[in-house]
Amino acid sequence: MSLKEFFENAKGTGILATADSSGNVDIALYAKPFVIDEKTIAFIMLNKLSYANIQSNPKAAYMFLQENYQGKRFYLKKIKEDKDQNKINEMLRHKYDDPEVLAQEKALVYFEVEKELPILVK
Repeated sequence: MSLKEFFENAKGTGILATADSSGNVDIALYAKPFVIDEKTIAFIMLNKLSYANIQSNPKAAYMFLQENYQGKRFYLKKIKEDKDQNKINEMLRHKYDDPEVLAQEKALVYFEVEKELPILVK
């Protein structure tokens, strides 16, 4: 199953893990990513801890947990970002139209998927 098919059909919870340059770890709930192609995904990130961590350490991990502990883990590396607020807000409007969120500065952060693994539960 392709990345695009997986995220179009999957229902569940996303969790992004990042760390700063000193190794201090943060985890945060994140919506499904935008699938750019089979090796690239992007997240809209507010200027908070996860985004700050990505500025000093380009590596991250994203887990999408479905029912019955099914899902996938993705090991990521930041490759670029876009701060065009009009473009980002247009992408967000497809999900919701919260004026408070739309007014905040955001970045569209692109990641290369370096590795994809299933969630294993025994």
